[in-house]
Amino acid sequence: MFSTQGTATPPGARGTARSTTTAPHPPKLPKHPQRIAITGGGPGGLYTAVLLKRLAPDRQITVWERNAPEDTFGFGVVLSDETLGGIEHADPEVYEALQQAFVHWDDIDIVHRNTLQTSGGHRFAALERHRLLEILHDRCHSLGVDLRFRTEAPAPARLAETYDLVVAADGVHSTTREAFADVFRPRITEHRCRYIWLAADFPFDAFRFEIAETEHGVMQLHGYPYSTDASTVIVEMREEVWRAAGFNEMDGTESIERCAKIFSDALGGRPLKSDNSTWTTFRTVVNDRWSHGNIVLLGDAAHTAHFSIGSGTKLAVEDALALAACLDEQPDLETALAAYEAERRPVVASTQRAARASLEWFENLPLHLAQPPRQFAFNLLTRSRRVTHDNLRLRDARFTGAVEREFGCPPGTPPMFTPFRMRGLTLRNRVVVSPMDMYSAVDGVPGDFHLVHLGARALGGAGLVMTEMVCVSPEGRITPGCAGLYTGRQTEAWRRITDFVHDRAPGTAIGVQLGHSGRKGSTKLMWEGMDEPLDDGNWPLVAASPLPYRPDGQVPRELSRAQLTDMREQFTAAAVRAARAGFDLLELHCAHGYLLSGFLSPLTNHRTDAYGGSPEKRLRFPLEVFDAVRAVWPGDRPMTVRISATDWAEGGTTADDAVAIARAFAAHGADAIDVSTGQVVADETPEFGRSYQTPFADRIRHEAGVPVIAVGAISSWDDVNSLILAGRTDLCALARPHLYDPHWTLHAAAEQGYEGPGAVWPAPYRAGSRRPRTGRTDAPKPRLSLGS
Repeated sequence: MFSTQGTATPPGARGTARSTTTAPHPPKLPKHPQRIAITGGGPGGLYTAVLLKRLAPDRQITVWERNAPEDTFGFGVVLSDETLGGIEHADPEVYEALQQAFVHWDDIDIVHRNTLQTSGGHRFAALERHRLLEILHDRCHSLGVDLRFRTEAPAPARLAETYDLVVAADGVHSTTREAFADVFRPRITEHRCRYIWLAADFPFDAFRFEIAETEHGVMQLHGYPYSTDASTVIVEMREEVWRAAGFNEMDGTESIERCAKIFSDALGGRPLKSDNSTWTTFRTVVNDRWSHGNIVLLGDAAHTAHFSIGSGTKLAVEDALALAACLDEQPDLETALAAYEAERRPVVASTQRAARASLEWFENLPLHLAQPPRQFAFNLLTRSRRVTHDNLRLRDARFTGAVEREFGCPPGTPPMFTPFRMRGLTLRNRVVVSPMDMYSAVDGVPGDFHLVHLGARALGGAGLVMTEMVCVSPEGRITPGCAGLYTGRQTEAWRRITDFVHDRAPGTAIGVQLGHSGRKGSTKLMWEGMDEPLDDGNWPLVAASPLPYRPDGQVPRELSRAQLTDMREQFTAAAVRAARAGFDLLELHCAHGYLLSGFLSPLTNHRTDAYGGSPEKRLRFPLEVFDAVRAVWPGDRPMTVRISATDWAEGGTTADDAVAIARAFAAHGADAIDVSTGQVVADETPEFGRSYQTPFADRIRHEAGVPVIAVGAISSWDDVNSLILAGRTDLCALARPHLYDPHWTLHAAAEQGYEGPGAVWPAPYRAGSRRPRTGRTDAPKPRLSLGS
């Protein structure tokens, strides 16, 4: 859902005065709080007061709000069915009042390059923010809550001493959070766009996104109705566009008039109005802790989520519901606050990941402007990963079907089962079994385990099955169990596997990933101690620079110019063996902190010669290796390169660097870039989450103009379809799902009712191509219902 409220209170809006109080020792906590202070009179604070008073009418609850009751900051609020369901069960009176105030609609309109695309079935409900506050004020008064408007709250430490419980619902600029910053440990990130909340005196027919490509850059409008005669309008653009357009030099009236002129078509020539609106930058708030003693954070004080997924007020109201429930269910305050945080933190983290994806999509909007109108609309609708291909097909089958047809999906064919061509190789579908180290080779020779492991996944229907990183020398192994391609015996063992794939799983391609461990070698098997040095039998390591991967790790030798030549020849010799072994595709491993990756990252390459320093110099050796391998690899067989698109560490490879690296490899003949991230330095801080690495692939695909393989927590066929159809990637590589289910691709086809050429069941397995029946789980329903 979408909303403009609760996620980023404008400066000077709701919130208590700044305090310089230092954090006291937490007071002894009461078991059941009776005297409760709430700072901040927004929806989250007010609804918390309502719920806590309903649960215990004898409680004394005071809410401080520095502004007047009629003051609002923003216009409309959108609430989801899920949130409304919680309100209905907790307080039917509030729910009924909200129902009477709501306006409802189903459609989303997306206008791009004078083309309107409409998608239906989305079920929105919104109301005026002022009316929402009125409903909550009235309910508080009827229950006996003490509402103190135009009043600064006492200092947070003072409240903590005089009340049993202090609920800090004082917004994104929370004074309480700042007062105890050493305890809550907030992390606040400012983003790249400026936006302003405005309103129009007419109702849009749908939630509307409109893109304006101006002489200064791209601007966008987000608009939706919140009453029968008014709409919220948000205008947003990158900071540099905002400045180039001169908004930084305009007063409020000029800004509003300029916005109305830019989006005059969407507004039908009508003016826009303000409610103390100012241009602001969104801030993502994350706290390590949400409570301290008898003080607890709620709503924007604890967390924010970008307005483009409309979760600010929703999250605050759901916080209130959870906090009240935990206080009612748990035996004491300490346990209740811990339970509240444990319940809400995973939900909030998931929402923030979705919000971050949405926010970054709009920040990088120019990447997608050249897409066909329907694909652009689909991309926008699925940007947060909350709305997916399958979900959107349920909402609006006509729209989704039109996008599929324009993409080139034959009738009844999901996007993931469309073919993809690289040089002389055509993959029958878009699924790749990602390289996964098995640590099960003996002297670098793959054995029966590898035959069964790779053979099973080839039989499982994926378009391309990749080997683990296959090492180019004994010293290039990560562990003693790593496979290699530096002997004839290894070549023949790999040939046995590729022959099986080609003979028993025709139509499935098998690729080899060549690499060298660099400074991350000579370690134990993963399950014996990942990245830990061997207890004995270590071999010497080499790397771009003499820097150990871990403080307790072996220090590698810096490769000399002569050794670089030898290393390049090791790669080419392995490539010749790979061709002889019958592999269909070769991937050069330049990611995850291994040897070639170590040259690319400034954190691991401290050389002062021609192979270190500038990005171009750091690229030199990996490109030399690529060129040498490409020269001996058969011309009709594709080559890909895996890179780490970010090091997840300060001073390391950035997303901008990744685009430049991808461009360089593409210019040298790479057929696709396999876009991973991290594992370059041990002290990385990755931002994990569902399909968390795909935005890097998306950017490389559009900016570098090269096909990409997306990886990283892609776990469902719905994710694969969504990413492919939106144009964010060309192929999707999945690892753990294929460990869980070797037949993941065939099962994905069966679950979608697909039986075409993109997913062919091996003849011996065809009897299992339908989901087996299970025992009956439903009971016969009563035929008659007789009254007593």
